[in-house]
Amino acid sequence: MPVSTKPIEAFTLNEAPYYLPIANEVEIFTQAHRNQLPVLLKGPTGCGKTRFMEHMTWRLGLPLITVACHDDLTSGDLVGRYLIKGGETVWMDGALTRAVKAGGICYLDEIVEARKDTTVVIHPLTDDRRILPIEKRGEVLSAPPEFMLVISYNPGYQSVMKDLKPSTRQRFVTIDFHYPGEEQEADIVCGEAKVDRELAARLVKLGGMTRNLEERGLDEGASTRLLIHAARLIRSGIDAEEACQAAIVNTLSDETEMQRSIQEMAAAVF
Repeated sequence: MPVSTKPIEAFTLNEAPYYLPIANEVEIFTQAHRNQLPVLLKGPTGCGKTRFMEHMTWRLGLPLITVACHDDLTSGDLVGRYLIKGGETVWMDGALTRAVKAGGICYLDEIVEARKDTTVVIHPLTDDRRILPIEKRGEVLSAPPEFMLVISYNPGYQSVMKDLKPSTRQRFVTIDFHYPGEEQEADIVCGEAKVDRELAARLVKLGGMTRNLEERGLDEGASTRLLIHAARLIRSGIDAEEACQAAIVNTLSDETEMQRSIQEMAAAVF
């Protein structure tokens, strides 16, 4: 994972990202930050976790450093490492170290995708110590009051091999995300894709129908994100059924029978 050399100011949002609060998540997050508590965002793919993070960092006026976790993520990516640059050995801060030093928010997206020997480096930051040991440099950083650690994961993809240990989970305040109700989801599609209410309502109806297919073997129904993708294609002049085929049907499944079922739903809605 390449180490970013962008100035920390580049991670601060200047404009408010669109976000429609669904419950009391804004207040809980705000008070968690005020009380220096780490937060876990839990919910299905495309339900608004990342957009919520952007919205909250804008509200708080803090830089947001996001790390997409994966199997090859190392503790060096988070804390830092020595690199050869211009014939010299130089230290480069990792994402977590940069966030601590800047008093920003570090967001570890899909934390369960990272190896457990990597994620243990966050533990000292998630208790009363709020410190980050940098063993290779013999340093210990104390997190300023503004710093916040946020992690997320999708419980729908849990397995025995990929799950958060209780010793990690119980360090966090957890905000549970779900797909919004039909009226709220239609508002979100309208706001994000700039389409009329009728089109948004039809797409939301289709999204709900696909989510019911989870009982018939579909891994996950259409996310709010996919509905927005379809809406943007339609707004750009793509036929509604073709847009749904590209943004929803082909994305959700490779199985012919399942695709046919979703196609029939789209045809019925449009």
